[in-house]
Amino acid sequence: MSGLAQIPPAPSVRPLQALLIKPAGPDCNLACRYCFYLQKAALFPDSKRHRMSNPVLEATIRQALESGSPMVNFGWQGGEPTLMGLDFFRRAVQLQQSLSFPGQQVANGLQTNGLLLDENWAAFLRDHRFLVGLSLDGPAHIHNHYRRTAGDADCYPRVIRAARMLRTAGVQTNALTVIHDYSVRFPEEIYDFHRSEGLRWMQFIPCLEPDPAAPGRPAAFSAPPWAYGEFLCRVFDRWIADFRDGWPRTSVRWFDSLFHTYVGQPAPECTLLPECGVYVVVEHNGDVYSCDFYVESRWRLGNVLEGDLLDMLNSTCQREFGRIKAALPRECADCPWLDHCRGGCPKDRQFTPSAGGTNYFCESYRLFFEHADARLRAADWRRRQAASPVGGATTTSPARPRRKRVHRR
Repeated sequence: MSGLAQIPPAPSVRPLQALLIKPAGPDCNLACRYCFYLQKAALFPDSKRHRMSNPVLEATIRQALESGSPMVNFGWQGGEPTLMGLDFFRRAVQLQQSLSFPGQQVANGLQTNGLLLDENWAAFLRDHRFLVGLSLDGPAHIHNHYRRTAGDADCYPRVIRAARMLRTAGVQTNALTVIHDYSVRFPEEIYDFHRSEGLRWMQFIPCLEPDPAAPGRPAAFSAPPWAYGEFLCRVFDRWIADFRDGWPRTSVRWFDSLFHTYVGQPAPECTLLPECGVYVVVEHNGDVYSCDFYVESRWRLGNVLEGDLLDMLNSTCQREFGRIKAALPRECADCPWLDHCRGGCPKDRQFTPSAGGTNYFCESYRLFFEHADARLRAADWRRRQAASPVGGATTTSPARPRRKRVHRR
């Protein structure tokens, strides 16, 4: 039987601080073999091409800014959001500038596969201080393993060209890397590759999707739990070795987020919080959902042309969704790492019903904490980090280009 973890009571009104927007819906110019979002096209059977209209864009931005939050993070994702074209994002920024109130801060993050980026894009992203999440799984033999075009061609040359162009233009760029059954074998190579390309912000997303032939079983490309645990340990060692004068020279998002739990602060990554439901997802047609991984009819909260985003975030449905994460098996309640892991993402519990709904990557996290806990507790580092987060690299998700097994896009 599952028990509820002890969590603080939710505020009477949860502020709208972050939203994830999918302006081109599930449409993408790649056909990555591990992508979980392409199938969402089935939710919109009336159209094969999905694009956000100006009324939906304006309603989304207006409601987000009029919610009253002093800072609002807009995460633009997909599918592939750059399919909208640069003029769409110019309009979005213009609306943000005209609709925000004095002193209100607005942050933008763009998650992209990089194929459509050019110098005009780079200049725009730099000038408007977008944080770019570039889907880059590593060097060519890793990146091309599952990230393919619809014609099954390599895409690495175009993506690495985009990475170097963004770096030259001065665009803050995060390498978002999906860790699957192949890439999980190369932790040091991937880390060193990103460092060599000047990508000092890294985000590693463990791949876990159902087998199309047997949905109760993980797909063959999913990362094995023990292997992902070993991957985390070896990347952690590489990351620690990069420290100079007590400070890390690279940012690994999960490590940065995890650190907050060691100094008694809320983690910026939702998977490490006691409850879900801290942001909403806006699809191209204005439909609003509880979470990127739960874009399905059960968790549809409404539509921006018919309702209000702040009301949807604070709706009974969204509160119910958020509490799902806190319903943990007894094994979690008795675990010494609960305060740091919080059971992980609820999406990753569906493959372990015989274990009472524990996270598929539970073994991964146990291996990691047993390996890294002593160094995460290092007194000097904790004190200095509490005073100043890593290089300013950690911000509220999803404005810092957010994961997604997304990004398996």
